[in-house]
Amino acid sequence: MVDPFEIINKFYEPNSELWNILVGHSQAVADLASEIVHLHPELNADERFVYEGAMLHDIGIIRTNAPSIHCFGEADYICHGTQGSSMLLSEGLERHAMVSERHTGAGITADEVVSLNLPIPAKDYTPQSIEEKIICYADKFFSKSNNLKEQKSFERALKSVAKYGDAPRERFLAMHATMAIPSIV
Repeated sequence: MVDPFEIINKFYEPNSELWNILVGHSQAVADLASEIVHLHPELNADERFVYEGAMLHDIGIIRTNAPSIHCFGEADYICHGTQGSSMLLSEGLERHAMVSERHTGAGITADEVVSLNLPIPAKDYTPQSIEEKIICYADKFFSKSNNLKEQKSFERALKSVAKYGDAPRERFLAMHATMAIPSIV
């Protein structure tokens, strides 16, 4: 069992503006992910791990340059998943690191890394485990730059993923088909 706040507080100043953004966003994602776990027992998801992974999925934002959300690092924002993976691996949290690495968009394939010329190593970053898929899906319904607790509509979440092409859209729709819940309209 991992205490997400113990890990977050190693990298973030507690109660700073960025800490509040990270924790507020992550808690909203964790709440929706937990709702999905409860409403879909047939998925056999590890509820505790889903909570931990959701709380830690965006830990890498601190190393990115996104001033609008108080991030003043050097990496491009698209790198927050790989940066977070590195941070979590340094804590011995391999399974959590994979959540961080694979949650961006609706996942990113090696071909998409190359075709979009993304500044990350060309490999598969699509969620593999059911827990990774639940967290990735739930993450698409919350922003870090607007009201942290306001849940996007399904249409808005789909639109944000679909702007990267048909393949991400299809991956998101496949996740939706597996784990849709009444609160996602």
